[in-house]
Amino acid sequence: LKTRLLAQRALAVLRMNNPNFDYRSKDGAMPSLRSIQLHGSPFVFLSGKYMPEVLSQSFYHATILPLALLTGLLGYGALPSRAEWPKNFHRFMATYLSAWTLCVAADWLQGPYVYALYEAYGFSSHEIAQLFVAGFGSALLCSCFVGGLADRFGRKRGCIAYCLLYMASCATKHWKSYWILMLGRVTGGFATSLLFSCFECWMVSEHTVRNKFSSSLLSYMFGMKFTIMYLVAIASGFVAQGGVDSTSFAPVSENSTLYFGGNLVPFDMSACVLVFALLIITLVWEENYGDDAPDAEAQTAGSSLMEGLTTMCRSAPLLSLCLLLSCFEGAMYAFVFNWTPALETDTEMPPHGVVFALMMMACMCGASISTLVADKVSPLRRLQLIAVLGLGAFAVATMTASRPGGAHVCFLSFLVFEFCVGVYFPSIGTLKSELVPERIRATMYNICRVPLNAVVVSLLLTDLTVIQCFRFCALLMGAVFVAGFGIRKSYCESVPEDSVKAK
Repeated sequence: LKTRLLAQRALAVLRMNNPNFDYRSKDGAMPSLRSIQLHGSPFVFLSGKYMPEVLSQSFYHATILPLALLTGLLGYGALPSRAEWPKNFHRFMATYLSAWTLCVAADWLQGPYVYALYEAYGFSSHEIAQLFVAGFGSALLCSCFVGGLADRFGRKRGCIAYCLLYMASCATKHWKSYWILMLGRVTGGFATSLLFSCFECWMVSEHTVRNKFSSSLLSYMFGMKFTIMYLVAIASGFVAQGGVDSTSFAPVSENSTLYFGGNLVPFDMSACVLVFALLIITLVWEENYGDDAPDAEAQTAGSSLMEGLTTMCRSAPLLSLCLLLSCFEGAMYAFVFNWTPALETDTEMPPHGVVFALMMMACMCGASISTLVADKVSPLRRLQLIAVLGLGAFAVATMTASRPGGAHVCFLSFLVFEFCVGVYFPSIGTLKSELVPERIRATMYNICRVPLNAVVVSLLLTDLTVIQCFRFCALLMGAVFVAGFGIRKSYCESVPEDSVKAK
């Protein structure tokens, strides 16, 4: 009787906020409380009465407020005392983070809409998979030589190249042409390799070699870098959603292959943001090199690649580091391809921009936790802990994805994995700064991305179902945990002496 009364109250609230709500089943019977909860969420219909209308639109909207409060509290707790900063550290941090924030914002703005744009153009799932394979295949190819070029010709030039290549990639999205979009995927793949290698290499070199700041400040710098990145991602999700909703997706003229508006707006925003990033990098940043000197004769891109491969083969920690990075980030990219169809059901279409922002809030929580426990838990221990947590998250996703009534539980498991991602990046950044020799830093960072891109391309080519992909991701999380023991076992004995500079 109590259950029935509670269900009737819930229905009364639903009808008060939505007079057109059809709450009866096909045979005209009253639904149970369980069916109401599965259709939305126990607190979604309550939020319609006690929260603003925007927060009561769906389960995902109702999650915004509690997760935002948690994110804000953890972010505030992770703020350091400025009294401990050296004289020039504030200026250095502002110089780097201003450009990094804009560059990563350009990436986040368009992230949720790449697949949606290809769908809007009418391409089949097979053609879309081919486009994604081209992007990661080009990143795989680029990873083989771009690190050596950055070490030889300068990391700043690599960052400038990222801005130019990504702007070109954004421009190609306006054409409903398979081959023009393919060109955009290739240039975007090159740009992605530069984004996740040259920027970090430039920062670590400036921090440890030119300014000689402490390793504790480097750990804080990584935490702040990724906390800001996720904050930008949250804002990008909402801004991009607003831009998409503000205009209609349509061709410039009838029968034209050139389109504008709708899902293209985030790509235009991205290109505009990159213009400002390019100005900061060009005018403010100083150049640095692999040997801290632009000696082109002493070191070529090929010799850097060979030296990096030789160093890795002789160092068990570096091999384990490469395995750990490839497995975790491979699972992360596989997740990126599959979270959208995993949450879509016959009765509910998730708001992609809002879901993306919520997952970035979870990432920011993880980055804040990483900063808070940096002095108590080593980076390697944190990586092994999140491997176990990520394995559990994918196990839950495997049981709930694309199944009736399971979308919301699946989404919560996604938040747990995104929390792990938030912990991962500051931790792996600190670990790489300790293990990788400075003279071939960009080369080594990109060598580690070769097996990563190989894993991603393989996943795309095998055409796994969503459930099969999540099972494989769980296995990758197990491999991350095991790889941690390879680093722990011989870390003290096998780390190259040159890496001491990074500490």
